[in-house]
Amino acid sequence: MANINLDVKGMHCASCAAVINKALNKLEGVQKANVNIATNKATVAFDENSLGVDVIIETIRKKGFDAAIAKEGYDFNKESRKQMVEYKNLKYDLFLSMIFAIPVFILGMFFMGMPMLPGMIAFPSLPYQEIIMWLLATPVQFYVALPMYRSALASLKGWSANMDTLIVLGTSAAYFYSVYAIFSGEGHVYFEASAVLITIVMLGRVLEAKAKGKTSDAIKKLIGLKPKKATVIRDGKELMINVDEVLEGDQVMVRPGEKVPVDGIIIEGYSAIDESMVTGESIPVEKKKGDSVIGATMNKNGSFIFKATKVGANTTLAQIIRLIQDAQGSKAPIQRFADAVAAYFVPGVLVIASATFLIWLFGVGAEFRFALIAAVSVLVIACPCALGLATPTAIMVGTGKGAKNGILIKGGEALESAHKIKSIILDKTGTITKGKPEVTDVIELKKGALDAMISLEKGSEHPLAEAIVKCGKDKKISLQKVSDFKAITGHGVSGKIGKRIYHLGNMKLMKEKKVDMSGYTEKIQMLESEGKTTMMLSEGSKLIGIIAVADTVKESSKKAIHILQKMGIKVYMITGDNERTAKAIAHKVGIYSYFAEVLPEDKAMYVKKLQKRGVVAMVGDGINDAPALAQAEIGIAMGSGTDVAMETGEIVLMKDDLLDVAKAVKLSRITMAKIRQNMFWALFYNSLGIPIAAGLLYPWTGWLLNPMIAGGAMALSSVSVVSNSLLLQLKKL
Repeated sequence: MANINLDVKGMHCASCAAVINKALNKLEGVQKANVNIATNKATVAFDENSLGVDVIIETIRKKGFDAAIAKEGYDFNKESRKQMVEYKNLKYDLFLSMIFAIPVFILGMFFMGMPMLPGMIAFPSLPYQEIIMWLLATPVQFYVALPMYRSALASLKGWSANMDTLIVLGTSAAYFYSVYAIFSGEGHVYFEASAVLITIVMLGRVLEAKAKGKTSDAIKKLIGLKPKKATVIRDGKELMINVDEVLEGDQVMVRPGEKVPVDGIIIEGYSAIDESMVTGESIPVEKKKGDSVIGATMNKNGSFIFKATKVGANTTLAQIIRLIQDAQGSKAPIQRFADAVAAYFVPGVLVIASATFLIWLFGVGAEFRFALIAAVSVLVIACPCALGLATPTAIMVGTGKGAKNGILIKGGEALESAHKIKSIILDKTGTITKGKPEVTDVIELKKGALDAMISLEKGSEHPLAEAIVKCGKDKKISLQKVSDFKAITGHGVSGKIGKRIYHLGNMKLMKEKKVDMSGYTEKIQMLESEGKTTMMLSEGSKLIGIIAVADTVKESSKKAIHILQKMGIKVYMITGDNERTAKAIAHKVGIYSYFAEVLPEDKAMYVKKLQKRGVVAMVGDGINDAPALAQAEIGIAMGSGTDVAMETGEIVLMKDDLLDVAKAVKLSRITMAKIRQNMFWALFYNSLGIPIAAGLLYPWTGWLLNPMIAGGAMALSSVSVVSNSLLLQLKKL
């Protein structure tokens, strides 16, 4: 079984991807094909003994698209340029469309000699007005909307219908009937309807193209984390070389403040390394001989030498980048609700319009003009203006409402999908917790013990010292002079205050100094069982104080998790922390299922497992969360997190509050309800008017819905859809 990645050109919407996907999966020898509109790529797993790559490419070309084998690797500059060109071209087309559509709209709505709608001001028609409208509408119809015609044609080749089919059908009916009306001298023109609808669609595509560029930006920022240089020791000499030249087995020197160039194992030295940019964990990790280090992490305060074990494409950072690309490439595009309706509605309307024309012309023997007006009336009354507005207007209002509440939703797909969420995975650090260590417990067995702890830690470079010093600042404690200060590697610190010698550190240090711990061992174990890092202060061999530091839970986390559970969503926690800490945090916030000791590259795997049970959302803030955010149907990034996490997630919570996760889900649910209501109103007027437009009642009542009245009904359905969408603003999240 072979795998091939293809670059696909000419896709304009999710239905384009669906057409190709359907054709490829029908090929004998194809095990699985995935076509992604977001990346314009197709991934095909096939039996190379029964099927050739040329057949796969030719199948795509027969559907009206072009394809070529994707080059190995990822050319970021090329991708960025391509996206920028696409965005600029769409903006140009939108600007051009507006230049022509706005005058057509003004002429069509206000200069027709009679009001189009009750209460509307009407001005006398201008000389050659209809010809002017025709000239203005033509470039919009056949230049700006040309990609829509191509998309509709490609969709028809796949025996399906999409939103472009609806837009092309409706605008073409309005345009060509208007041309007929000009030449025949009878009837009303509808150039403004076709030009304005195309312009609205173009506006939506410009906004989508802007959001589409986020994927490559995220990956580029990951690449930016990679150090450029590395200091290696070869033949006893230190050499400064490019990171790409580091070989597996090289000895690499890292000094304070430098980034670790590649993955490896420490063979000499000691330090604390800030791994938050990769692991998401806020507390720097102490490293000694035999411990592993991760490329792109920041060395804090010591020097060490390590042996390179993973270089180039095998480093943890490179794997994370690859996982993001794979997850985004395999994510199936969401089929728009309107596209699904169009698949049945459009063919039905075409059949009815054709039948109307043929029955009146040949069955009843009516005049050609009568039969044509009846058929065009059917197309105009069924014109999908309202159907085209049903989804985007609700999404525009929904995303706007989200933004006002600090919930940034990057596109319609995320807003449409969030209501289906069955499971939510919450990263621990920075999502459930604050992401910064704080002093949680202070036990003073002797007055002044806390003052001594803070004074000692002021001179320490230990990762937890900052939290203890901050505690002193908050309590406005005056620092005491410390002499003979010593940092004891892996144990703690010691120093002299006045004439007394103090030791502050872990249990190892206390045992070494033969400090009497009787009566307090159980208390210390209890603090550590809650996931807290505990340090003891001794004066000589006497224990005089205990202090605990931990990453504390956000005030709103427990309430937010309870709300999500009440909404019928299963909540999970995922963390790289040990089982003890994970259990303590999960219990504190009311989570019953959690994954502990999860490596950065494995988080996406847990998302995949849960996806078998339904739609999964991932909430995180670190680079290590990015692959999982991309893998999940809905990636939700905390606003205080890394730029990469924010750009990989489909939803960003700017207020950094878990309560906003529940608000985002609720927003999706009410928006989807509005979309369904809009679809009903969009189809109600049209469907009600179709029998009248077809002349079904004409033999008994003499009623025949002419295209002008049909256009009014079409406009009314559009107004009702937009008004209904605007009501979203009144909903409380």
